Amino acid sequence: MKNIEKTADSLKDLMSQGLLDGKALDVKSFDVRGLTSIADFMLIASGQSTRQVKALSERVCSDAKEAGYSILGTEGENTCQWVLVDAGDVLVHIMHPDAREFYQLERLWSDYSADH
Repeated sequence: MKNIEKTADSLKDLMSQGLLDGKALDVKSFDVRGLTSIADFMLIASGQSTRQVKALSERVCSDAKEAGYSILGTEGENTCQWVLVDAGDVLVHIMHPDAREFYQLERLWSDYSADH
């Protein structure tokens, strides 16, 4: 097995690919390194149903752990309207389309991010 350097960029790529492989909708990536100290990247994606939101969160957590990364925590699995996966350098927001439209997280970060 090829030894891949564990960087924020490689974790972002791994988690983005997991979202795409799980058929997430409208996956967006934001480079927030110069904007906040809480993470280097923020990913936002939609699932078509609460069941898909849950499955996507489980998938990105599993993929990250399998690749040797740690998941610091998850929140929102009780309703699966909006699940946050905290992988340290990468925060993943997986949202039901109604929640995503209501909260409009992209608007908070898109004007300042270099990666979208």
